[in-house]
Amino acid sequence: MLETLQHLWHTLLALPHARAWLTAAWVLYFLGLGSWILLQKREPVATLSWLISLAALPYLGFFIYYIFGPQRLTRQRLRRRRTRLALPPSEHDASTQELRTLAQSTTGYAPTTACDVRLLVDGCSKYPALLEAIASARHHVHLEYYILEPDHTGRSIRDALIERASAGIAVRLLIDAVGSKRARRTFFKPLIDAGGEVAWFHPPKLWLPWRRPLVNLRTHRKIAVIDGRVGFIGGINLTDEEDPRRRTDAYRDLHLRIEGDAVRKLQDLFIDDWAYATGGRNFINEIACVMPRSCPGGVHVQLLTSGPDSPWEAIHRLHVSAIHDAKRRVWLATPYFVPGEAALMALTSAALGGLDVRLLVPKRSDSLLVTLCVRSFYDDLISAGVKVYEYGPRMLHTKALLVDDQLAIVGSANFDYRSFRLNFEASLLLNSARVAEQLSDLLTGEFQHAQQVSAQRPKPLLAVRLPEAFARLFAPLL
Repeated sequence: MLETLQHLWHTLLALPHARAWLTAAWVLYFLGLGSWILLQKREPVATLSWLISLAALPYLGFFIYYIFGPQRLTRQRLRRRRTRLALPPSEHDASTQELRTLAQSTTGYAPTTACDVRLLVDGCSKYPALLEAIASARHHVHLEYYILEPDHTGRSIRDALIERASAGIAVRLLIDAVGSKRARRTFFKPLIDAGGEVAWFHPPKLWLPWRRPLVNLRTHRKIAVIDGRVGFIGGINLTDEEDPRRRTDAYRDLHLRIEGDAVRKLQDLFIDDWAYATGGRNFINEIACVMPRSCPGGVHVQLLTSGPDSPWEAIHRLHVSAIHDAKRRVWLATPYFVPGEAALMALTSAALGGLDVRLLVPKRSDSLLVTLCVRSFYDDLISAGVKVYEYGPRMLHTKALLVDDQLAIVGSANFDYRSFRLNFEASLLLNSARVAEQLSDLLTGEFQHAQQVSAQRPKPLLAVRLPEAFARLFAPLL
């Protein structure tokens, strides 16, 4: 094969003026693709990363950018906002707190409250709680997940949904077409036969070249709503990989179970996504009629959403703003730490200002390139006073931010470019001393089982510094 390609290449170069034509074609390719990238008006570092990466891939780079390059979904975003208006408004806290105002302005969701919030650590806590809630459903079950695997965990959730659908309960399951690609349609046939509905978010349609594919824009959300009264949100997917009862190397992760008015917001979000993915809206009035009465609780909650259907990067902004508002401590746990300039400056400024700033990341990510890229930030962080911890041997998958003794953000969003800009994400901003104390206790235990990175860590040129610097070049693309 290689010899054939070499022969074709030499034959091409033997043609009259071949080199001049190839050079002109490359210049036209680079100018055309470069103009397209520049018109996206992204950060200069991201723009340069794309230009440098694709300049070395003549012609092939066009198709790579066409499929995986950043996109905005303006039309879809407008449809999603119109859908949300169909549900009745709920009562909410009229607080004028700056963070809440910022959150409402960037997401369109008003502040609300919860009467019960429980931290669920790992799948061994989350899955039984979810199965119990599904079994108690009397009207509907709504699930939206990035990954649902056809393994023991996935089958147990599917079978629980089948049982409810067979009992006449409305079951709607929305899964990401790429994240859940191993769960084929035949896997869900028994659920569909029982009366349940299954939809795939952004299925790749590469056979339609006239429509730009949405392969790179995924729903990374992990939410569930049962009868509008119980909700789940966090980072735990539906897979044996997150259940230590099934695998000794299961991910370490965190989820929330909530009750109260905040569940209404999760319901709004699911309906938005379901209507966007399927076009189905006929059930909205029916759902609105069975929603529980408003019952304000003691935990102030704000639903945070972000994705390529909004230019505001709400979750990114809220993280940065919360860090800037910190007075005593900032504790951040994330499996993927690839910050932009604003986020990195916020963390280092907090540490330089004398705050207790800690970062918890996995010792080894599920991607070597990401692991190296994350480590490339260590020196700047540690020199500013940030305490960096590596969790292992299990893969840390928790996404949580704790600020002082009152504020917490927990959800699906990683601390990286992809979560802040490309993925559809969902997190909760919680203003509660009780929840903050529980999260503090959890993270304290995680720090005790992690190793603090030393400023004097070995950094040989070829084994550490050069690979980390190289991986850093791809930060805006990860």
